[in-house]
Parts: sequence; C-alpha cells; structure tokens
Amino acid sequence: MSSSPEGMTTNRPYLLRALYEWITDNGLTPHVLVDAEVGGVDVPNHVIQKGKVVLNIAAGATEQLLLDNETICFKARFSGKPYPISVPMDAVIAIYAQENGQGMMFAQENSPSPPVDGTDTPPPRSHLKVVK
Repeated sequence: MSSSPEGMTTNRPYLLRALYEWITDNGLTPHVLVDAEVGGVDVPNHVIQKGKVVLNIAAGATEQLLLDNETICFKARFSGKPYPISVPMDAVIAIYAQENGQGMMFAQENSPSPPVDGTDTPPPRSHLKVVK
C-alpha cells in the first residue's frame, strides 16, 4: 500500500468503507468509478468505457464483497455470467450513491501537481481579525 510523505498509509480504503456504510445506511446504492487502466484491475473487458468502469458494489449486486486496505474484491454477474472482480484501491477514482450522486472523488496519485506560479511571496493576509 502506498504511503504519504509523513509515513502514514493512504486514507483511501478507510474513507471508501465509511462512505460505503453511509450510502447503504441511507438506503442508496453504492457505485465505484474505477480507472480500468491501472495494473491489477480485473473486470470484464466489455464493461470498460474510455478506460473507466462503474461498478455497483451494493450487497444485492455482489457476492462475497471484501473492502480491505489493498483491494475491492467480489463476485458479480455480467450479462448473466458470474465473474470475479478485483480492483486495487489505487484504481478507485470515486464512490457515490447512484440515486443522487452524493459521495467522494479521490485524489489520483499519478495526476500532475498543481502549477506553481514561481513566486515565493506568501498569500495575502486575511481581512478578518480576532474579536474578543
């Protein structure tokens, strides 16, 4: 599992499990958006569109769902055929409720850093002041 600069493990699996529980507790259907081009993603090729795949991970759509710190694994049916699914946590782009889109997108570790303006000047001070 990848770690942050501070030496801590990624928070992605913890957030994913918390959001999964929040979505299901509200009676909604959790879906994950996956980057199918990340190594280790095992999904049927016919469900991949533009390098991405959306997977329904609701209890009724999966069998033996496992959301551990490294992967999402489960069995599902595609066009009536059973298929074992495996998705590394690093490949998960987002988790959201299908009905209303509520959820969270995750930062992609291989995405470029935001541009730097080249100045070393600190940001302007806030116009707010402490009132006692």
